[in-house]
This record gives sequence, C-alpha cells and structure tokens, in this order.
Amino acid sequence: MMLYLRRDKKDEENGASGNPFHNLEKTAVLQEARVFNETPINPRRCIHILTKFLYILNQGEQFSTTEATEAFFATTKLFQSKDVTLRRMVYMLIKELSNIAEDVIIVTSSLTKDMTGKEDLYRAAAIRTLCRITDSTMLQGIERYMKQAIVDKAHSVSSAAMVSSLHLMNTSNDVVKRWVNEAQEAVNSDNIMVQYHALGLLYRIKKTDRLAVTKLVSKFTRSSLRSPYAFCLLIRIACKLLAEEDSGTDSPYFEFIENCLRHKSEMVIYEAAHAIVNMKQTTARELAPAVSVLQLFCSSPKPTLRFAAVRTLNKVAMTHPAAVTACNLDLENLITDVNRSIATLAITTLLKTGSESSIDRLMKQISGFMSEISDEFKIVVVEAIRSLCFKFPKKHGIMMNFLTSMLRDEGGFEYKKAIVDTIISIIDENPEAKESGLSHLCEFIEDCEHTVLATRILHLLGREGPRTTFPSKYIRYVYNRIVLENSAVRAAAVSSLAKFGAHSEELLGNVLVLLRRCLLDTDDEVRDRAIFYVNLLEQQQRQMNSAYILNGLQVSIIGLEKALHQYTLEPSECPFDIKSVPLETHVISAEPIRVHADSTPAAAKSADKISATRQDIFAEQLGAIPQFSSLGPLFKSSSMPLELTESETEYVIQCVKHTFQHHMVFQVVTLKVTG
Repeated sequence: MMLYLRRDKKDEENGASGNPFHNLEKTAVLQEARVFNETPINPRRCIHILTKFLYILNQGEQFSTTEATEAFFATTKLFQSKDVTLRRMVYMLIKELSNIAEDVIIVTSSLTKDMTGKEDLYRAAAIRTLCRITDSTMLQGIERYMKQAIVDKAHSVSSAAMVSSLHLMNTSNDVVKRWVNEAQEAVNSDNIMVQYHALGLLYRIKKTDRLAVTKLVSKFTRSSLRSPYAFCLLIRIACKLLAEEDSGTDSPYFEFIENCLRHKSEMVIYEAAHAIVNMKQTTARELAPAVSVLQLFCSSPKPTLRFAAVRTLNKVAMTHPAAVTACNLDLENLITDVNRSIATLAITTLLKTGSESSIDRLMKQISGFMSEISDEFKIVVVEAIRSLCFKFPKKHGIMMNFLTSMLRDEGGFEYKKAIVDTIISIIDENPEAKESGLSHLCEFIEDCEHTVLATRILHLLGREGPRTTFPSKYIRYVYNRIVLENSAVRAAAVSSLAKFGAHSEELLGNVLVLLRRCLLDTDDEVRDRAIFYVNLLEQQQRQMNSAYILNGLQVSIIGLEKALHQYTLEPSECPFDIKSVPLETHVISAEPIRVHADSTPAAAKSADKISATRQDIFAEQLGAIPQFSSLGPLFKSSSMPLELTESETEYVIQCVKHTFQHHMVFQVVTLKVTG
C-alpha cells in the first residue's frame, strides 16, 4: 500500500497526476488491438485496450478512415465473448467509430440479436448502438423491434429506445412519427425516466402541429404525472405556448405553471419559479409567488438549490429590485456561504436591491470576503458597486474608500482596470467625488505596474486636476511619473503637466521648470512633447493654449490617417488642410441618440458630417473582425441608429445597418439609460 502511494506521489510530481493513460500514443494502441484476434479471448485485457481507444478518441485524437476501419473489424471479433462488461465496452467503441470507419453495418445482425435477446444488460446498449449506425434506408427493417422496445417492461430498454428515437428524428422523421401510439402508451409508465422520455418523444413528434401540442399540454396539465422530469418538460412546453400566444397571465398555462410552485418536488418548484421570472412583461405582483419560493430555497441545506435560487434572484433584481427586497436578510446570510459562487451572487444581488441605509453594513460584510474570491468574481462585485454609486450618489465616499482598498490588493490587469473605470465614472457623474477620487488614483499610480492604466489616469489628472480647488497638490504625483516610469508613461505625464501650466498662470512658472528638465530625456517622444509644450507655454497666449494643449486635435484619428494617405497619393502644391478631416465622434455613446421631429436643417447637415466619420470608424471596426473581413469594402452605414425599443425603457436597443456589395450586417447595441 505504501509503495502504491509513493508511486502516485511520484506520478503527481512528474505531471501525470496518477493518470494511467498519460502520454498514450495512438500507434501503440492500434498495435495492441491485435490481442482481439487471440483465442481464447481475455476479457480483462481487452477491456483495458478498449478503454485506451475510448480515451484517445475523447482526447481529440484523429483516426484516419483506414485506422478506424481496422480497429472496428478487430473489435467485432469480441462479440464471441459472453462477458457483459466487455460487450458493453464493444458497443461504446462501435458508436465512437461509426462516423469514421467504413462498412459498420456488418454488425447490424449481431446488434439486432442482442437487442431482441433475453439479456437486459445487452438490449439497452445494443439499441443505442444500432440506432447510431442505422441510416434511413435500413430503419424500416428494425422498425418492428423499435416499437416493441418502446413499450418493453424493462425500463432501461424502453428509455434507450425512446432516446434513440429522438436522435433518429433528425434523419428519419417520417418513420419515427409512426411510433406515436407506442410513445402514448409509454407515457403512462410508473417509471419516472420512461415517462419523461415518452413525453419528450411525443412532443417532438407533434411539435409541428400546434393544435396537437395544445391538446397534449391540456391533457397532461389536468392529469397528474409521476415524473418530476416530465413536469419540468411540460412547464417548458407551456412557456413556449404562452410566448407564442402572448396571452399573459390570464392563460390556463400560466395558472398551471403557478400551481407547480406548490409541487412536492423541489425540481418542479424551481422550474416553475424560473419560468415565471423569465416571462416577458411580468409585474411585481405576478413575480411575488416565485420570489417567495426562491427565498425559501436560499436557506436550503442543498448547495445546488441555494445557488439556483440566488442566481435567479440576481436576475430578477436587474428588472424588479423592489420585488427582491424581502429576501435581503436571507441573502445577507449567504455572504458567508462556503460556496464562493453563491456568496458572490448574494453580494451582487444585495448591491442591486439594498437601500441607502444598508450600504455601510454591506461594505463591511464584503470587505472580509473579497480576498477569498477570484478576480473574475471580484469584477462582478465592482460592476455592482458602480451601479450602486449611481443609485445613491451621497454614499460615494464609503464606496470610493472600499474601491481604493481593493486597488491596493493583489490582482490582475482586468480587475484593476474595472476598479479604475468605476472610480473614473464616479468622478464624471458626481462632482462631489472628484477631489477624493483623483487623490485615490494619484496614490494608485505611485505603485502601478500597468502602463495603460497609468497613462489613462495621467490623462484624467490633466483634464480634471487644474479645475480643482488646489491643483498644485497633483503636480508632484505627475512629475514623479516622469522621474520613475517608462517612456510611454513619461510622455503622458509631460502632456498632463502642460495642461496644468496652460490652465493656471500661478502654476505656469513651476510647470515650465519641470518641463525644461524633460528636454534631455532619452526618449524621442518625451523630448518632442516637452519642446512643443515649452515653446507654446512661453508665449502665454490663451487662444493657442486652448487650441493645442487643453483641447488638442478634435479630429477622427481614422479619418486623419486616411486623409494623409490620400494626400501622399495625390501630390499637390497646396499644404495639407487639417479642416478637411472630419471631427471626432463617438460611435457608441453612454446615452442613446435621439432624433426629434423638429430637427433643423443645420442639425441635418451636422448629422451628415457625423455619418461620414462614423462610416470610416465602422469600416475600420468591421474590417478588424475576421468573419467580416471577407465581405469586401463597406458601401454604406445608416447615418443614425434605428431604435428598436421605446425611449422610456431602462435598456434601449438600437440597430445600425451596414451595407456591403452582397451582404447586409446588422449591429445591435444595448444601452442602459441612467438618471
């Protein structure tokens, strides 16, 4: 025993992790298949080799047609053995090789014999294998056996026949439809799986007949099904009928789903609650029964039920936060759940439904929890905090301090970026949070290892810092970046410093001193920026400062690149005119674009100018997507997005049409309306 444990430990250290098939080669396994021809057959050894075949096939190893055919014919020799386990392994390998090997139909007679034999352990597996290798031309030959198998007394055989029938409908729909009477008889079975599979087969047979499906649902909603799985399927079918009819809560189908909330099976109760939550245009009153049962599941001892409940409540909180408020106490208890996924969902749900008075307590509870979850879950929490900041702007101080403490913790780029984005969005939306937010970001860049985040924060400091009460306190943080950071960050810091000097005459002298120190920088970009800004600031002309430092070039970068390229292709004596480049526009805005009926002609001209720029940007974006790169040049994009939803809804959906020579691309954009 100790020797075995030591060997496992050695395998683990070598990276094998105790896997007996580690570094298994296809060629070696194919050679081992020669054992199948030996007489007498050694079942144990053959089972081991068949397991190797199944392993390498499921690992994605590709077999040529010749290799698969040789392995298949070698496997058929094993039908001579009566070993039950070996026979079932043979069935599994035949199913895996059926799509690769040739002439697999030669085992049809052997499989039919096993299918109609007395050994139940053979029969179910033989049915599944036979249906896998049978095509539409051969199906009629085994139709009689399949009908008998569907109503067989052995539950495993009956279930295997019906599941195989579902698969056969993809290729032989008309033949399987003739088995409806047998499926109707099987649905009355006492076995829960047989009843579930029978209902699934019945629905699939009648799926295209709306009246037949309606009668099917009406019949089984009145009669009591034994199988909870069948009940769940019936709820899903009823939901589809509800969506097609658009009859709302007055429909008998909705009444049936609501009655399922009182079923004895937890599976059925959750399926009903999940169905009600996902229905369109449900009110808080209609959601109340579903939320109540989900609240009970939150205190269940089963982790799966707790996870399902809190995940569904999280979804409800996005559209009806008030309906979930009653569950807040149960959700707070889940913050300490041993399952981190449940705890994360509980926190994000509470952040969506919590009141202003509960924020302090929530932040304290979350702080001890954040170190135990992965970056992926932390980002979810950060996004929820961002929404909460917009909902309760007066509590920005508490949440800003919490976000800052998260910035100090270990984490990857995406996690840090999510926090920085959240703090910047709070600064943009809430003027009261500006100074504290900038101070927190200044502390972060003192020890920031991500160049992208450092340059973005420096740009923000240059834009917002000069407008604060004491702008001079930020200059130290900006200049430290020039001394300590790489060239990209130093260049961004130079631009940020110049904005302080251009905005404030009091700071101009000090800024010029610091910028002159950058004139001897080792990087060309940093030196060029320093020389440019020093010469501009020394002239002390507000108009030039505003045009070239504070505002910069408000042109489309893509449009500028194309205009310059065109200028080089067509030599001209006239100098390049920057006014020929369209102004910069944002393709996707934080706020939805509105088109009013009383728009003036001037506004229409402005829209035309914007559309030209949007055209360039869209062409660049679509060309970068591999699936669209082969469509050719973009002919035209719609000048303004088409609104697909009402303007009063919380989420506004817009569509932009892109026309190519032979294709039309629809870009759907979802925007959340805040405020």
